[in-house]
Amino acid sequence: MAQHKKKKGPENKSSTRERIQLAAIGMEAEFAVIMDGVQVKPEDIFGSPRRIIREKMMHRKGRSYHLPTGGAVYFDTGVIEVATPVIEIERGCAARAGRSLWEAILFVRQELDAWEQAHDADVQLAGFSAHYNISFELPPYEQGTTRTVEQLAYLLAHILPVPVMLLAANRRSTGIGVRPRGDRIEVTADFTPDAPLMIATATVIVGIVREVMRWPSYEIGVLDETDIPIIRGFRPMPHTTRKGWLARYDCFPENPFTCDIDGDRWPTTDGRFLSLRQMAGLITKHFWPYIRRYSDPFTLRLIGSVMKGRAPSLLDLDDRPQGYDDVGRLCTWDNLFPERVLPRSQYERVLIRAISGDKLHMDGEWYTPTGMRGWSRVVFRRKADNSRHIFSLDYLLDHLRDWERPYRTTRRGEARHAREHSGAGVNSARSRERSD
Repeated sequence: MAQHKKKKGPENKSSTRERIQLAAIGMEAEFAVIMDGVQVKPEDIFGSPRRIIREKMMHRKGRSYHLPTGGAVYFDTGVIEVATPVIEIERGCAARAGRSLWEAILFVRQELDAWEQAHDADVQLAGFSAHYNISFELPPYEQGTTRTVEQLAYLLAHILPVPVMLLAANRRSTGIGVRPRGDRIEVTADFTPDAPLMIATATVIVGIVREVMRWPSYEIGVLDETDIPIIRGFRPMPHTTRKGWLARYDCFPENPFTCDIDGDRWPTTDGRFLSLRQMAGLITKHFWPYIRRYSDPFTLRLIGSVMKGRAPSLLDLDDRPQGYDDVGRLCTWDNLFPERVLPRSQYERVLIRAISGDKLHMDGEWYTPTGMRGWSRVVFRRKADNSRHIFSLDYLLDHLRDWERPYRTTRRGEARHAREHSGAGVNSARSRERSD
C-alpha cells in the first residue's frame, strides 16, 4: 500500500522501507573511465553525473540520479555505474533488463560525446563488471534453518559459475560471484561487451536462481542427489567485496578461464571427466524448463547454440575483445527487442512516467511526481494543497492505465508514448509469477 502523507513538511523518518510485491530482476554495469589514455576517477573529473547529463534528472537516493530511460547513474568508488529499474520476473524479463541497461549505457555514452566536444578531451568507458540481481522473497517462516538467503548463495556458487563463464566471461576474467543481499541474490561477473550474450547470461541466471529457490533445502548436500556436475577440488572463497562467495580462478584445480573449453577434461565429484562446455551444457539442460519459462525465443536459441558450440563463447577467443575498452563505440546496442515486439514491463512504465514528471489524476486530485525513494517509492506533490505524498510502485500499478491515457497527458508527444507503452493488465502480471 502507498504511504499517504496528509500533512505538509518533511517525510516522517520512522516510515518503514517498502518492498515491491512482484518478484523482480535488475542489472547493473560498472565502467572505468579512461581520459586521454589515462584511467581517472569520475568523481574527480566530473564531480557528479549532473555535470555529464544535460537533461534534468530526478534524484533517486544518495548520489544517484534517474536517467530519462528509466535507469539510474551514479559514481561508485572510482567507476561510473549504470543500473536498470526493477523489472517484474516473467517471460522476457531478462531481455527487458538487458535492453534497459544498454539503453542507459548508450544514453550516458552520447552525453559523454557532447562533454568531450565541449572540453576537447577523449573519454572512454572501459567495461569493468556486471551484476545480476534476482528477488528473494521467501518469507522467514518458510526458511527455517536450511533455506536462508546465505545458504542459497553458497549453493548457487557451486551451480552457476560454469554456465555463466561460457556466456559472460573472457580469457582475462578472474571469477564469478554470488552474494546474498537480504531480499535478493546478486551474481557478479565481468562486463560482457555483447548485448545478446549479456541477456543470455541474465536469462540463465534467473531461470536457475528462481528454480533453486523452490528446492526444499539449500544445504550443499542436495547436489549429491542431482546430475549437476561439480569440478572435483573446487572450493569457493569468501567474496572480495561484501558478504558472499566467489568462484575465482584459483578456487579450481586449474584456471578455467584460460583452458581449452572443449578439449581439456575436468574430473567431477561423481567420477566423470568433462570439458567446460560439456559441464555448462549439462547444467543448462538440467534447468532448461525453467530457463525457457523466462526466456524470449531469440535468446533461448543463442543459449543452446553456445552450449553446443554452434555459436562462439568469448572463451573461444584468444583474448578478450577490444569492445571492453570502449563501450558504446566499439560495442553498442542494436535494438533487438523493439517495444512492438517486447513491451515495457509495468514497473518500467511506472518509473518512466514518474521520471518524466507526468501528472497523475487519482481520486479526483492531481499529483505531480517530484522524486524517488530508492526503486520502490515515488514522491508526489498534490496540486490542491501542495502536500507531499509517497506511493509505492505496486500502488501506482493500479493507476497505470489512467496515467497512460492520452487525454491525461499535458505535453506534446506523450499520447504516442502512452500508446507505445500500453500493455497487459495489472492482475495478470501479479499472478504470472505465482502461478509458475
